[in-house]
Amino acid sequence: MRFVLGLLIAASLFGETKTISLKEAVELALRENPDLVLARIDEQKANLAIRIAKDPFRPKIIAGSGLAYSNGFPMSIEGAAPSIVQAKAVSSIFNRSYSFHVAQTIQEARTAAIDTQIKRDDIVLRTASLYLDAARWVRTEEAVRGQIDSLRHADETVQARVKEGRELEIEAKRSALALARSLFRLDQISQERDSAEGALAGVLGLSAGDRARSVSSEPFPVDTPPSEKASVQQALDNSKELRRLESAMLAKRHEIRQYKSNHLPSVDLVAQYGLFARFNNYEDFFRKFQRNNGQLGIVLQIPLFPSAASLAEAAQAEGELSALRTQSAQARNRITLNVGNAYRRVKLSDKSREIARLDLEIARDQVNIFLAQVEEGRATLRQLEEARFQEQEKWILYFDAQYTAEKARLELLHLTGALQAALQ
Repeated sequence: MRFVLGLLIAASLFGETKTISLKEAVELALRENPDLVLARIDEQKANLAIRIAKDPFRPKIIAGSGLAYSNGFPMSIEGAAPSIVQAKAVSSIFNRSYSFHVAQTIQEARTAAIDTQIKRDDIVLRTASLYLDAARWVRTEEAVRGQIDSLRHADETVQARVKEGRELEIEAKRSALALARSLFRLDQISQERDSAEGALAGVLGLSAGDRARSVSSEPFPVDTPPSEKASVQQALDNSKELRRLESAMLAKRHEIRQYKSNHLPSVDLVAQYGLFARFNNYEDFFRKFQRNNGQLGIVLQIPLFPSAASLAEAAQAEGELSALRTQSAQARNRITLNVGNAYRRVKLSDKSREIARLDLEIARDQVNIFLAQVEEGRATLRQLEEARFQEQEKWILYFDAQYTAEKARLELLHLTGALQAALQ
C-alpha cells in the first residue's frame, strides 16, 4: 500500500509528458490558456454591461402594498395614497443621454471583443514560439548525442593506441576531457529542453509539472508576403490594434455626446394602479369613493441650465479622444517600422540558414571522404570520428540558423495578422 501511494505521489510531482503537434498545441492553447480565459470573461462582462445600460428603456413593474390605518384626513405614504394593493410601471421612452450611453456601451463591448482577438493572436505567437524552442532543443540534443557517440568511439581508439604505446598519455586525457565536455553540454541542453517543454505546457493550460513535447522537428510550412511593401500594407489592413483604437475612439465620441445631451428633455412613461380600503376615511373627506384606481401618463423633465459637471466631463472626454488619435498615429508608424524590420530579418535569416546548410553539406561530404579513405587504409578511425563530430556540430549550427529563420517568420506573420490562419 505504501509503495502504491509513493508511486502516486511521485507521478503527481513529476507530471506527464504530452507529445503534441503544432496544430494541436495551437488549438489547445486557444481553448485552455488561462490568460485567454480571463480575456473571454472580460468580454462577457462587457456584453452584460449592454443589458445594464439598456435597463432604463425596459419597463419596470413594481407591485406591493401601502396598507395603512388613517385617523383623520387620509395622507399619502411615500407619495402614494394608502392602498391594499398597489402597482407601478416606469419606462424611459426618450432620453438622449441614456441613448448615447447605450451606444457607448455597445462600442466598448466591441472593443473588448477586439481585445480578446488580440489576446488570441498573442497566445498563438507564444505557443508557436515555445513550440519552436522545444523542437530546437530536441534537435540539438539528438545532434549532441551523435557527437558523444563519435567521441566515445574516438576515445576507445585513443585509449587502445596509448596502451600500445603509439600515443602519448596526454592524448588520452584530451580525449576524456572532450567527452566530459560533451556530456556536460548534453546535460545543459536537456535542462533547456525540459524548461522549454514546461513553458509550453504552461501556455497550453496544462497542470504544473506536466511537459509538452513537439511531435516533429520538421520546419514549419508557413509562407510570408512577397515584398516588404506588401507586408506593411497587410499589417495595416489586418491590425487589430488599429481596429481597437478606432473602436475606442468611436466609444469616446458617444461618451462626449452623452455628456453634451444632458441638457435635452427626457420623457418617461408612468402607469400605476391602487386598490383602496374603506377604513382610510376617504368617504368622510371626498364626495365619491372608488376602490379601483389607475393612472397613465408621462413625466417630462426639461433641464433649464446645463450641468457644469457634464460640461467638464465632456471636455475631459474630448481630451481623451485627442490622446487616442495620437496613439493611433503612433501605432501606424510603429507597425510600419516593425514590419519593415521584421521582413528584412526574415530575408537575412534565410540567407544565414542557406549558408549553414552549405557548410553542413561540406561536413557531410568530408565524412564520406574519410569513410572511403578508411576503407582504403589512407585515414584512421580517429580522423573519421572527428569528422563525424564536426558534422554533428554543423548540424547544431544549421538547427540554430533554422530556428532563427522560423522565429523571424513567425514574428512577421504575427505582425501582418496572418499567423493564426497559417498555423490552423
